[in-house]
Amino acid sequence: MGASTRARTRALIRPGVAGVLALILAAAVSACGGPGPRPAPNSPTPPTTSAVELCYDLISYWAGQDLAGSRWAGLDWEQKGLSNQQYEIYDDVVRAARAERKRHGAGAARKLVRQETRRRCAAEHGATRSSENWRPPGMTSA
Repeated sequence: MGASTRARTRALIRPGVAGVLALILAAAVSACGGPGPRPAPNSPTPPTTSAVELCYDLISYWAGQDLAGSRWAGLDWEQKGLSNQQYEIYDDVVRAARAERKRHGAGAARKLVRQETRRRCAAEHGATRSSENWRPPGMTSA
């Protein structure tokens, strides 16, 4: 076999080998590309957050941002992810916390935010019914 015959044979074999390798790779990827890992049958489901907890988390976070003078404190109620009713609670809590801070300091203001927000969110069952377009974070409307 001459040098030119060997070169032609290699040129013919390389595309064939590349094709076989591509098929093997495609088969391996499709075998691994299923719907994803499935939880074990007895694994616990992730905890869900209640409307009251979401209300507390949102309002106490944004009230804290307001009291700290954060540049994000000026966002409107929709940008903060609050319902109309939650925004009303937020507004009341921040007003009371500012007064408390003047009288007793920042620590007392933060404590008031936590206590009053928890009480109001629980009393109003998450305070979500007043805003037709409000959805918990991560949910989209249909």
